[in-house]
Amino acid sequence: MSASKFIDTKRITVHTLQEMKNIGEKISMLTAYDFSLAKIVDAAGIDIILVGDSASNVIAGHETTLPITLDQMIYHASSVIRAVKRCLVVVDLPFGSYQGNSKLALASAIRIMKESGAHAVKLEGGEEVAESIERILKAGIPVMGHLGLIPQSIYKFGTYTVRAKEEAEADELLKNAKLLQELGCFGIVIEKIPSELGKKVAEIVDIPIIGIGGGPHVDGQVLVLHDMLGITKDFSPRFLRRYLDLFDEIKGAVENYVSDVKSKDFPNEKEAY
Repeated sequence: MSASKFIDTKRITVHTLQEMKNIGEKISMLTAYDFSLAKIVDAAGIDIILVGDSASNVIAGHETTLPITLDQMIYHASSVIRAVKRCLVVVDLPFGSYQGNSKLALASAIRIMKESGAHAVKLEGGEEVAESIERILKAGIPVMGHLGLIPQSIYKFGTYTVRAKEEAEADELLKNAKLLQELGCFGIVIEKIPSELGKKVAEIVDIPIIGIGGGPHVDGQVLVLHDMLGITKDFSPRFLRRYLDLFDEIKGAVENYVSDVKSKDFPNEKEAY
């Protein structure tokens, strides 16, 4: 395991993350949606678990993140919280729970914090959700922003291609990053933008910038756990590094189990009472 000043920290907080950025230590972040995997991820020394609305895709099988509900996000977050001892747990506010209505946004964030025990919430967008962010922060709830490719707006964009390649959109992203910092966000996820722009964002704001397809110059990285473990097979963007191929390994194990049951090899005498 690589050296970390904070590896023995009993609990990662938003303050810890800021200290990491200040000294140049990279921040590690992964998604998790259930007790068993969250327990493994936390024990491995991850800094942040994101209970992402990507559960809509990898857990529920939906094409987009839009269908998942606030109740479902609270269910997943509660499962994760019961598993973790060290890492910070951030929960996505799902589509429809904060856009265009700051009072609804606050109510949604309060439900997540009270009913799941999570440590912070994340929401997508910049200036258009500033009022919601401000209201949530005034209630004492930490907020992480999300800029670049924002999956909840996929039908607006119409594509999952790289964002902010043109100067106007890049300038808008930089402006929104500064705004999120000014509002009081403790960090920002930037998704699928040019590497040089990711570097510029990390340089112009003081808060941690976590990339997913944002290049190597940001303050940390996040991936979807099921993608990096190779449980999912149909999603292969350039930014994804697969550390295992669990789809084939699990499939092989199940095939062996089926074979052993059919051949009456399982259970044997030692496995029976």
